[in-house]
Amino acid sequence: MGAATAYFLARRGVEVTVVERSGVACAASGKSGGFLALDWCDDSPLGPLARASFALHAELAKSIAIDYGYRRVDTFMLAARERGPVRGEHRVAPPHWLDGAGVVTAALGSTETTAQIHPASFTAALIEAAPARVHLGVVQEIVQRDGAAVGVRVDGATLAADAVVLALGPWTSHVAGRLLLRIRGLKGYSVTLGAAGVPPHALFVDYRTADGRTLEPEIFPRPDGSVYVCGMADPQPLPDSPEGVVVDDAACAVLAAAPITRRQACYRPVTDDGLPLIGRVPGVAGAYVATGHGPWGMLNAPGTGFALAELIVAGAATTIDLRAFDPRRS
Repeated sequence: MGAATAYFLARRGVEVTVVERSGVACAASGKSGGFLALDWCDDSPLGPLARASFALHAELAKSIAIDYGYRRVDTFMLAARERGPVRGEHRVAPPHWLDGAGVVTAALGSTETTAQIHPASFTAALIEAAPARVHLGVVQEIVQRDGAAVGVRVDGATLAADAVVLALGPWTSHVAGRLLLRIRGLKGYSVTLGAAGVPPHALFVDYRTADGRTLEPEIFPRPDGSVYVCGMADPQPLPDSPEGVVVDDAACAVLAAAPITRRQACYRPVTDDGLPLIGRVPGVAGAYVATGHGPWGMLNAPGTGFALAELIVAGAATTIDLRAFDPRRS
């Protein structure tokens, strides 16, 4: 969210500084799946934002001269079992690289409606293309004067600004405190596998383990020769910083029997009503927020950044309606 907002602000001639605790995409922005869908949010207030963002993703892939793994994909639902076959036949033609251990039960999307990016590369590309200055440090609070934001406190020093955007994922409330609705962190695990040459097919899997558990892993082959697999949730509380996120090897092992090249965990920012916070921070002029996007952060980053840039520079977001995501909602 911060990188996308920085990019679109810079496109409007604004000089931008992005404050990162330890580096660009050090948390969920660098560890998510990067799956994009045009119409999967149509039955919620997220629908217009998702459609606008999906279109912006296609435009950004053409306008940013950095390869961050954007490509259109076909998307399937797959039923699989740890032991024994799945009853029934394929309901649609399966990807040719799948073995006989699963049954394709549905086509969920095509190259017209689903796509992917490499999240860490995408986030870094936005920062570089802006270009934005990156300042490493811990944001402690909004610095205010007469009820307006004039900067942020970073490691005890004031970093001056004309406007402040809080986009710290699940840690946003550590800075905003009672000014915003409660933002929680939802922990999940993922692994990457080395598997070159896998075609652009995304899989959402209904998987039953031998001991009767039901899992819903997601599998995203990437053009760099890796395959990303996620799907293990964990109720562990949010640590004080991204550096405190613990990776459970046993949880990662459930996701793949093949050789794992990377094990990781991250916390997605979620809200009680399932909708993000996008807009003005209540009670502080010149302060804005963008967080709480849950599983659709990478999809909705462009639309969020574009709308916030409009709001900050022009005083109103006219291209995308942000009313459903107003931080002042009860």
